[in-house]
Amino acid sequence: MRRFLETLRVQRWDDHRYYHHSRINQSLHLVSAVSFLFAYAMVFQDPALAALIGWLLAMTSRQLGHFFFEPKDYDVVNQATHEYKEEIKVGYNLQRKIVLMTIWVLSPLPLYFDPTFFGIFEPHATTMEFVRHVAQIWLVIGIGGLLFRTVQLFFVKDVETGLVWATKILTDPFHDIKLYYKAPFALLRGEWIDPRHAQGDEWAHEDGAEWTDEDAVEAPHAG
Repeated sequence: MRRFLETLRVQRWDDHRYYHHSRINQSLHLVSAVSFLFAYAMVFQDPALAALIGWLLAMTSRQLGHFFFEPKDYDVVNQATHEYKEEIKVGYNLQRKIVLMTIWVLSPLPLYFDPTFFGIFEPHATTMEFVRHVAQIWLVIGIGGLLFRTVQLFFVKDVETGLVWATKILTDPFHDIKLYYKAPFALLRGEWIDPRHAQGDEWAHEDGAEWTDEDAVEAPHAG
């Protein structure tokens, strides 16, 4: 368990220091995190609604930050190119995200040609029924995307890395709120890039995060 938690810490540290420099991206992750927590609360009561919130609000806000606002030039703080960071990313890098998001966007199309979706659903009679069928498909895609990458990591890395990554993804909403709750206020001050990335990690305790300078040195990356 100790090694598991250490690997989780390393994956989280990498995720923050490499992929969350932009205050807009951090703020969008805060929106995403709150939305995901609401979706978590609804998933057993109304899975379709949870899927709609998870994809339309939580997932889109999260990915907008990565695709459009996170800097992609040379990372002076971490001395890493964008290409290097994409290569070592444990989870879904931008290329893999494009594939996943494309599957999500195109997934309702079969319902147009076959309202039963290959015999799974009763044909929808109302727009709301159609929306709920789409939401159920999206729920399966979300779960499938998580399981696919987890199992893939079993083979390209190891079983522990895959299980740790899945744990990280499921708990990210809680952690993101802890890390980025101040980001919107920083934006209001006109701060577009988080200056604390340039300070190693001495700011961690100030914001209630879990890293120290020693951690940053000992955990270069999880790739």
